[in-house]
Order: sequence, then structure tokens, then C-alpha cells
Amino acid sequence: MNTIQQLSLAMINYDNGDPKRIQHTTKVHAYAALIGRGEKLDDDIQFVLESAALVHDIGIRASEKKFGHQNGKLQEQEGPAVAKNLLTQIGGYTNAQIDRICWLVAHHHTYHVCNDIDYQILIEADFLVNLFEDNEPKDAVLAVRNNIFKTKSGLKMLDDMFGINE
Repeated sequence: MNTIQQLSLAMINYDNGDPKRIQHTTKVHAYAALIGRGEKLDDDIQFVLESAALVHDIGIRASEKKFGHQNGKLQEQEGPAVAKNLLTQIGGYTNAQIDRICWLVAHHHTYHVCNDIDYQILIEADFLVNLFEDNEPKDAVLAVRNNIFKTKSGLKMLDDMFGINE
């Protein structure tokens, strides 16, 4: 079993009893993987991206336990330590990869500093899922398209998914 498969199963176990959260995670991972391949990422960046997609919301449970609720900023605050612990337990990651994955977890709800391709793709994949899950209206989808999406592959997926023909 490869490392991504191990991490996928570990996250399903981590979110045991919460199929909605598990479904969200697996969809974000699938879209991140597709966009990354479409953008022709090198193998290391693709591996880091897919790993980050699998643990991007790992801070939710820690936030709920510590604060009694969660939001994007609390996820960013609490997630990296939990992610680092899980990635270390699984193995197969260098310290640099773990640091990068944790950085992505700590910033995945911060959109104004997005300059790196793995970061951009993670945000796009999360938006693809959130826009659908939150049943956002077409004007919100268009606003996200115009203000957030940058990759050719992500834009194509968003347009196809939501029937945008510009």
C-alpha cells in the first residue's frame, strides 16, 4: 500500500462516524489530484499536494474539542500539529514534506497570499467541493471563479461542473 493510500485510510479512520466530513475530504483529494496532474506538477509537489488535500481539514475536531466550535481560522491554527503527528506516524514523508503540508493546512483558508501552485490547487479543489456542498448560487460561483481560480485545469473543472460557458 502506498503512502497516499495509507493516509487516505488513516483520515477515514480519524473522521470515523462522520461520513459527510469523510466525503468532503475524499472529494477535495480527488479534485486536487486531477488538477495537479492537469497542471503537470512534478512528482514531489503532486505528492505533497495530495497529502495536504487529505489532511486539510484535520483541525476541525481539535478546534471543536478545544473551543467548542470550529471555523476556517481555528482549523488553520489547530490543524498543523495534528497533521504533523499523523504524517509522522504513517511515515514515508521527509521533514521538508511534512513542513510544507503543515504550512498548507495552516493557510488553506487564507486566500490573499496564494502564490505557489500546490497552494493554489488546494484552494481551488476545496472551493470546487464547498461551492457544491454549500449549494452556492451561480453569482457566488462566478465571483469565486473570477477572484480565486487561476489554474487552467481548475477553471475548466469549475466551468464544466457548474455549466459556466463564458
